[in-house]
Amino acid sequence: MSNIPETGKTSRVTIRLVAIQILVFSLLATLGGRLWYLQIRNGQEYAAKARSNHVQQVIDPATRGSILDARGVPLADNQTRLVVSASRTDLMKMKDGGKAVLARLAKVLNMPAQEIRNKVRLCDAKTPQPCWNGSPYQPIPITDKATTQQALQIRERSEDFPGISAQPTAVRRYPAPGDANTAQVLGYLSPVTDEEIKKAKDGPSPLLRSDQVGRSGLERQYDTYLRGKAAVTRYEVDNLGRVIGQAKSDKGQAGSTLITSIDARVQAIAEKELEQAMKDARTQVDRNTGTNYKADSGAVVVMEAKTGRVVAMASNPTYDPNAWVGGISGKDYAKLTGKDSDYPLLNRAIQGQAAPGSIFKVISTSAAVNAGYPFDGHYPCTSSYSIGGQVFKNFEGESQGDISLGRALEVSCDTVFYRLGHDEWKKDGGDKPVKNPRDWFYKTAHQFGLGKETGIDLPNEVKGRVPDRQWKNAFWRANKDSWCAHPKDADDYVSKLARENCLEGMKLHAYDSINYAIGQGDTLVTPIQMAVIYGALANGGTLYTPTVGKAVVSPDGKKVRMIQPASHGRLPDSPKTLQQIDAALQGVTERGTAAWRFQGWPQDKIPMHAKTGTAEVYGKQTTSWFATYTKDYTIVMTISQGGTGSGASGPAVRKIYNALYGVNDKGEIDPKAALLPKPESKLPKIESDGTIVSPPIQPPPPDPSPSPSGSPQQ
Repeated sequence: MSNIPETGKTSRVTIRLVAIQILVFSLLATLGGRLWYLQIRNGQEYAAKARSNHVQQVIDPATRGSILDARGVPLADNQTRLVVSASRTDLMKMKDGGKAVLARLAKVLNMPAQEIRNKVRLCDAKTPQPCWNGSPYQPIPITDKATTQQALQIRERSEDFPGISAQPTAVRRYPAPGDANTAQVLGYLSPVTDEEIKKAKDGPSPLLRSDQVGRSGLERQYDTYLRGKAAVTRYEVDNLGRVIGQAKSDKGQAGSTLITSIDARVQAIAEKELEQAMKDARTQVDRNTGTNYKADSGAVVVMEAKTGRVVAMASNPTYDPNAWVGGISGKDYAKLTGKDSDYPLLNRAIQGQAAPGSIFKVISTSAAVNAGYPFDGHYPCTSSYSIGGQVFKNFEGESQGDISLGRALEVSCDTVFYRLGHDEWKKDGGDKPVKNPRDWFYKTAHQFGLGKETGIDLPNEVKGRVPDRQWKNAFWRANKDSWCAHPKDADDYVSKLARENCLEGMKLHAYDSINYAIGQGDTLVTPIQMAVIYGALANGGTLYTPTVGKAVVSPDGKKVRMIQPASHGRLPDSPKTLQQIDAALQGVTERGTAAWRFQGWPQDKIPMHAKTGTAEVYGKQTTSWFATYTKDYTIVMTISQGGTGSGASGPAVRKIYNALYGVNDKGEIDPKAALLPKPESKLPKIESDGTIVSPPIQPPPPDPSPSPSGSPQQ
């Protein structure tokens, strides 16, 4: 028997009962508080969410705004096509994942079943194109080329094609007026991703799952203007999905129209002449290798010298932007991005970097004058220049005697600039630099705008490179570990070079400054950078920010937002120096390295200025550069592995000028044949309803002038 008194047992039972009662009351209080919070405190919020579960949205995508040339000719617009789409959500509800439906669809559309299945699969890191990189809840376009008969079959046999729709839809079109492709400038579209929707949710321009967004070029740069706003109609439905009413809806708005400074006629000629120049270069033999030039890529920029507005911009190889409309095929995607594609998606006018060669000498001339060297001084143009056992030769070993800086530009004498670059390097302390070196040649390049973006209204512009002391040091820090890891006893060239860079890669050597003075070595520029520089030489020293967009017009035509020319600096030269350089560059076309390309040009009426460039690239053939300007326009062309400046690029540039000014083979100016004798500042006519009045689309006139004969020069 227990020795615990009866009163003790009762006391313990009482305590336990009280504890249980407290616990029960606490739980009830917590539950009551939660119910009060859900039903009273936040009742309206949760009721609204519950109602929203019974609201379905019908989205009517906005018509994307057109992109027009300077005369109002469409470069990108929309056309109505029969689009067949698949709802991945509905297909995934089927036992076989929709395979049977897609197989029947393939027979109707005369497409491979595997291609259709690939189009509806979701993109990820392991899934190659074609695949769907948009929202999985959005209808996925299968084709935008369906015939009326195919669309009727799908709609009339809807029970055989659950989850499949066929309806007229406005889709993007790139018409290439007069064969003006303009691909890299225009860019392309693709569906919005969930990540982009989330990112833009709280921004000024939210995205819907049905949206298409620009991925490159003007389509990306001006996407928020062009995209417009989709109309969203909301319907209240019951549990069975039947419509019982209409909720609040959002009105749609078409996208704005972008008017550009591109002239489709000039664009077509620029593309044609660049392509022909590359073909012609491939027929010429490289004397260094004994093989034909590869001429694998190139670019040309035509720009208004006094505004910075781009009249034409071509990049080669190119592509058809219509390939992206309705979803790109795996075959086309491989052509555009594969290792053997030579990457046509790149806009080489703003993304192609190369050593500039002798067209850089205008910067070296400016640097020399600012450093105290007289423009009209006497400088020995010898056949070669030697330092420490290294011999740096003049182009083709020519010797000109003592000449001025102006004459050095005309004949493109390398050794004059070798000497100037070397002298300045020595004044700055050589291998043991002074505390604050002047670095005139490097400082001037930065003042001319190199080593940074021009600010053009196109995405993904690259900066190029000025290989100054800061860059050398940063490059050494980034690579010293790999350089120093090479075995010390290795005798091959790569190991020797690596050991040298390991020990002295941070230093600015004499040979660095010598090569740099003629635009060689580690210097990199883009065609648009050089177009801006030569445009500044044409207009008296103003560095204009290049622009392609000219105006944005609202859908109703009532609001016009002009994109005005703007400058971002001036050349670091006195008016006298600019006049002297200008005269020397005119001399290049009259008696210098470009004279043979401008025989018969009406120099008295339209003074022509130019500088040729032939840049050496390690492991490749030379890069051809041709930089030119008149009082109205500047044209810069480059061809990778194309040979000499005037030899490869010269004829094409001359033909573009012939078309601009209407110059025939006799050097006569025909105003009726001139496409743009003077830059145009007016906008195309805009009607009160927003309609842009476009002129008839006509092909560019044939060039009447044959290529001047002669032998190629630098």
